[in-house]
Amino acid sequence: MASILEKITDQTKEDLKKRKREVSFQDFESFPRFENQRKSFSEALKVDHSVSIIAEVKKASPSKGLIRQDFDPLKIADRYIESGASAISVLTDEPFFQGSLKYLERISEISPIPLLRKDFIIDPYQVKEARAYGADAVLLIATICEGSQLSELLAAVKEMGLQALVECYHQEEVESLNWDEIEIVGVNNRNLNTFEVDLHRGIELLKLAPEGVVRVSESGIHKKEDIRKLQENDIHSALIGEHLIRQSDPGKALNELLGINN
Repeated sequence: MASILEKITDQTKEDLKKRKREVSFQDFESFPRFENQRKSFSEALKVDHSVSIIAEVKKASPSKGLIRQDFDPLKIADRYIESGASAISVLTDEPFFQGSLKYLERISEISPIPLLRKDFIIDPYQVKEARAYGADAVLLIATICEGSQLSELLAAVKEMGLQALVECYHQEEVESLNWDEIEIVGVNNRNLNTFEVDLHRGIELLKLAPEGVVRVSESGIHKKEDIRKLQENDIHSALIGEHLIRQSDPGKALNELLGINN
C-alpha cells in the first residue's frame, strides 16, 4: 500500500502536467513579484539566545482533516507578524492540505519577514513558481527525492536566488546529505508510519549537522518546555503549524510559546 507521501507525490506529478500547460517556465518571469528582492530566510532564523519560530499558515492535513474552520490566511499571517514570528511557512498544496499559491502571493504583499513555500517540490518548475508567487525559500523533502534529484533542486533554488529548508525524517537521510550544498536542515519529529512524535529523536538527528548549518525542529511542538528543550540543545528554530492554527488567537499562542506577555 502506498504511503501518504507517495500518494501526495504521485498527485503532484499529475498536477504539474496541467500547470505546465497553463503557465510555461518562462512565463513566471513576467509575474509582478518575480523580480522583487528576497529576504534572507537563514538569517531570520538565527536569533541570539533564543529559538526562532517559523509560524505556519495551514488549513488542513491528510491525517487531521480540516484544522481551522474560520481560516483567513492573511489575518493569521498578520497576527504571526505582530506576535514575533521570525518567518512564515505557507502550505500551497491544494489536494491534501487545502493550500494555495494565492495564499503565498497575498501574504507576500504584507510580510516584512521571509516566507517559506511548503509543498511537495519535485521539479525546478515549482522552485521558479515559488519565486513568482513571492516566496523567499522553499521546503525540499529528502524522503521524496531520488538519486541526484535533491542536488538538482538545490541547484535550481540557488539559481532562483532563493534558499531551501531541507527536511529529513530518518537518520540515513541526514547522514547522506551533502553539507556543502545545504544552509538549513530540518528534522520532522513525526514518525511517518505511526505518526508518533519524538522531540528527543529529532534533536539527536539535528546534532549531526555541521556547525554553520541552521537547524530546524519540525512537528509536535506545542509548549514552552519544548522550546526550552530545543534552546538547551542549540537548535536554532522551530516550525510550528497545527498547535498555533487550532488556537482562537494564533498570535497570542505564539506569544505564549515565546514567553511574551501580550
